[in-house]
Amino acid sequence: MPLITRFAPSPTGYLHLGHAFSALTAWHRARDAGGRFLLRIEDIDIRRCKPEFEAAILDDLAWLGLDWDGDVRRQSDHFADYGAALDRLQDMGVVYPCFCTRADIAREIAAAQSAPHGPDGPLYPGTCRGLAPAERRARVKAGAEFALRLDCAKAADRAGPYRFFEEGSGWIDGEPGLHGDVVIARKDTPTSYHLAVTVDDHLQGVTLVSRGIDLLPATHVHGLLQRLLGYETPRYAHHRLLTDAQGRRFAKRDQSLTLRALREAGAATADVRKRAGFD
Repeated sequence: MPLITRFAPSPTGYLHLGHAFSALTAWHRARDAGGRFLLRIEDIDIRRCKPEFEAAILDDLAWLGLDWDGDVRRQSDHFADYGAALDRLQDMGVVYPCFCTRADIAREIAAAQSAPHGPDGPLYPGTCRGLAPAERRARVKAGAEFALRLDCAKAADRAGPYRFFEEGSGWIDGEPGLHGDVVIARKDTPTSYHLAVTVDDHLQGVTLVSRGIDLLPATHVHGLLQRLLGYETPRYAHHRLLTDAQGRRFAKRDQSLTLRALREAGAATADVRKRAGFD
C-alpha cells in the first residue's frame, strides 16, 4: 500500500514556522517513501476563512519547494460528503441536537460540584441528551439554534473496542468518552472539524496522518467515527510543536513569524527550512 500523507491548513491567517514544520514533515515522509502528498484546505468556517489566506497558503508552500499530488481538496466544496456521513450516524441513533449556548454550558458546569474534564477542559454535561424526541422536534421546528452532538456512550456501545497505531508509542486503545459528547455538526453546517477530517482522510485514502502532538487526543474521536462509519483507520505520527524563545507554540497571532513576513524581510527559503528544522 503506498504511503499517502496530507497537510490540511485552515485559511484563517498566514502560515507560520510551525505550519512549515508540519507541512515539511508530511511532505518528506511521502516523498522519501515514494508515496503521495496531498493538500487539503479546511475551510468549513466560512466566516473566518478568506480566499486571500488560501492563496497565500499555496504561494508559501510553493516557495518552500513543496509540491502536492492531485487537486487541492477544499472542504467547502464537499458538504454533501459530510452530510451523507452525518445521515448515517443519525440513522444509528448516536447523534442528538443540543440547544445549549456556551453560557448555558458554563452555568451548568459552574453549578456542578464536580465536572468531568477532558483534554480541553470541562466536558459538556449532557444537558440536552435526555430531551424527549417530541421536544427536540418542536425546538427544531421553531427555528432554535442547535448543534449536533455525538452521544459517546451510545456510540461506544455500537462501535465496540477500537484502537489506533501511533508511531513511537504503538497501539493505543481508544477512549470514546475522552472528549465527551463532541459537536460533529451544526444547524447550518453538516459537519465539524472531527467529522470532516474523518471523512476526508477516508475519501482521500490517507494512510499516514502526520500532524502536531496537540491533536493526539482528538484521534480518540476520529477512531470512534472511523469505527462507526466502517472506515479503515490510518496510522498516526503526531510530531512535536515548534516554540519560540519563551517556549510558546507558534500561532497565527505571531504576525512577525509568518512565512509571508519572513519572506518580505528577505529570508531565503533555505533559512526558513532550517528554522523549521529542515536543512
